[in-house]
Amino acid sequence: MAETIGAIRARLQAAAPEELPALFLEYAQDDREGVRAAVERGRKRLAAWEKEKARCEALKKYEREYAAYAHICGIDEVGRGPLAGPVVAGAVILPKDCDILYINDSKKLSEKKREELYDVIMERAVAVGLGYSTPERIDEINILQATYEAMREAISQLSVAPDLLLNDAVTIPQVSVRQVPIIKGDAKSISIGAASIVAKVTRDRLMVRYDDIYPEYGFASNKGYGARAHIEALKKYGPCPIHRRSFITHFC
Repeated sequence: MAETIGAIRARLQAAAPEELPALFLEYAQDDREGVRAAVERGRKRLAAWEKEKARCEALKKYEREYAAYAHICGIDEVGRGPLAGPVVAGAVILPKDCDILYINDSKKLSEKKREELYDVIMERAVAVGLGYSTPERIDEINILQATYEAMREAISQLSVAPDLLLNDAVTIPQVSVRQVPIIKGDAKSISIGAASIVAKVTRDRLMVRYDDIYPEYGFASNKGYGARAHIEALKKYGPCPIHRRSFITHFC
């Protein structure tokens, strides 16, 4: 008895991308319209997967260039622009044979995809470090210096010492490890992209918790950035303890 179209469709949908070519051959002679449509969807999925694999291989350009270094660490920060909350830095050392797909600049990913990738990165990374600079510290020493402090803290929190840093754009002062600053590095290096995702998810989760404490400002949705509703609340209620006083002088 012939396999039903529904069963074939389910089998193709459940198959891993690398299993699809064999299934295409298996169903090549089945001329039922539903089967042909299911195979075509499978071909499109395989093509998208192969395209993503090629993109991720291109993201390893710097990791391949500096492959002689044992532990290459990507560094990135999130939260330099908001009116409230900390700046958070991420430091990530990925394995040499890293094959995690969909890593990218965290701003280019949906919240759902960032959350999924965060779990994968935390599970498979050789080491992950996080650093924070509080709003008070940002006001005290300025956002750039506070960002450098957060990056140094993130490096210090790694369980494995890096011997090369790939940084998103900056050179971090007071760090003895060799550094390679890369403009728009979170979209050009898989290690920096991973650090961007870890920092972004960490900071977003923190701002959601702050929303429970200071619900007037909508931190769960705006994450401390200057959305209209946030600015209106700031004018109405004044600043809360996590606002950066040096950032809000135009509003209150």
